[in-house]
Amino acid sequence: MALAARPWAAELLHVWFRVLRPSDWFGSSDAVDRLLAERFADDLDRLGSCGAEDFLDDPGTARAAILLFDQVPRNLFRDDQRAFAYDPLARALTHGVLRRAWHRGLDGPGRQFIAMPLMHSEDIADQLLALRFFAQEGLHEALRFSRAHYRMIARFGRFPHRNATLGRTSTLAEKRAIEAGFAW
Repeated sequence: MALAARPWAAELLHVWFRVLRPSDWFGSSDAVDRLLAERFADDLDRLGSCGAEDFLDDPGTARAAILLFDQVPRNLFRDDQRAFAYDPLARALTHGVLRRAWHRGLDGPGRQFIAMPLMHSEDIADQLLALRFFAQEGLHEALRFSRAHYRMIARFGRFPHRNATLGRTSTLAEKRAIEAGFAW
């Protein structure tokens, strides 16, 4: 599927990296959620059935697509299983970008968001790749979070804090991990 003009991609990169602040990226804000919903919910719905290759024809589109399928759903669908519905597509895009080395030359936040789908993955291989990526790229704060995410997957094989949203039953150990603060 050829996706001709991509104004959504340029707009998303602008909003994410120029309008929003780092505190907006990782916090919970109704205002940010509304902004992203107003500007990108239609794009998410329209493009969500495409394949990764549809977005891997240029670096900017690929970067924007990673944000669209990894970050935007987490803002639009908090506490809803739809927050994770596009994760496989986001991971495929990340792998495609890394194979093409399109993360090289980006600033720290640009590189960090390329690999966030790996940190969000419940697949241990993705977690190991995230650890290597964040260590090599010198993203020390992201590496700290990546290690915490890896530990949860290594220990439980899944993120316990997603259990209720995804209709999964938590074990006692998982409940204790959530109570200890391992919920992002």
